[in-house]
Amino acid sequence: MKKFALICLFATMAYIAGAQEEKKEVPANGAKIRFEEMEHQYGTINKGGNGDCEFTFWNDGNEPLILQNVKASCGCTTPSYTQKPVMPGQSGVIKVHYNTNNVGGFSKTVTVTSNAVDNPRVVLRIKGNVKADTVSPEPVKQEQKKVEAKPVAPVKAAEPAKVAEPIRR
Repeated sequence: MKKFALICLFATMAYIAGAQEEKKEVPANGAKIRFEEMEHQYGTINKGGNGDCEFTFWNDGNEPLILQNVKASCGCTTPSYTQKPVMPGQSGVIKVHYNTNNVGGFSKTVTVTSNAVDNPRVVLRIKGNVKADTVSPEPVKQEQKKVEAKPVAPVKAAEPAKVAEPIRR
């Protein structure tokens, strides 16, 4: 019976000690991508103007983060981005060069596929307004007046000058 009482005592003490132990958060396994901002907003840009956009991202997971595919919508060049694995706690960059080939609003998107656990596909946005080019007014066309040729009178041959003779008295 003493053995049974000791076993019960130890079991009770272990249970109490386990209940008092703090619960630690276990991080999710895998890489996790987090962007500084998901959208870049630009003011007014001239039609046909170019711009550069840079998105910074971090690996908040516990495994290396790898960008597998980065595509941009029309009007953007192929994005350049951090190609090597981004280690936990480290950051990387996606750079996009775009142009505004329309008037009004423009919205370009960049789609990122990675090995991140929570969000394997992310859409980033580049937004702004485009103003029309300031075109100089067309020169006013001046009417060309028709110049009519007037008949020219025939020119008479020159007559020799009269020589004055001295007066004799």
